[in-house]
Amino acid sequence: MSQPTERFSHAVEYARAAHHGQVRKGTRIPYLSHLLGVASLVMEYGGSEDQAIAGLLHDLLEDCGEAHEPVIRERFGEAVAAIVRDCTDGSAESKGAATTPDAKRRDWQHRKETYLQHLAEEPEASLLVGACDKLHNARAIVADLENPAIGVGVFERFTAGRTGTLWYYARIAEVLQQRNNPVARAFAGVVARMEALANAD
Repeated sequence: MSQPTERFSHAVEYARAAHHGQVRKGTRIPYLSHLLGVASLVMEYGGSEDQAIAGLLHDLLEDCGEAHEPVIRERFGEAVAAIVRDCTDGSAESKGAATTPDAKRRDWQHRKETYLQHLAEEPEASLLVGACDKLHNARAIVADLENPAIGVGVFERFTAGRTGTLWYYARIAEVLQQRNNPVARAFAGVVARMEALANAD
């Protein structure tokens, strides 16, 4: 892409304000770090400014609520809003409806199966952003697995635990490979490392 414009700066500020106070699971790392990381990967893999902005905003509906969708559309355009919607497997409101551990696991399984089906068919513009999101997340999991102070305990942060998390990332890797996505090779390597570390014991 060409050099980012003021739109990108506005998106950074919007994401910072919307996710203020949120941190990465099991850490004290500001959630903004993930959003900046995804946008950076989108740019590295040749995405457009719309895609990079969507990378910054991709978790807004899921973590902050559906009310952000019309704002995204108004401020950043229909293309960005469509990518953000494609990258969303459940809104903050819908996810909050599951209150017990069993209900949360059932909800997680349903959302992920539906998202995987969507991933296999969604537009290339959205697929790149989604792939960069998953690559950044997978790298974070591997880093924690490699940390002796955390190790396989990292999976306790996730609703589906070790088995479900490994299943999900393996399926994503299959879809990205099938679609010849530019992120597929790097993602497959990270997932292979994740599986090796997770099953080392």
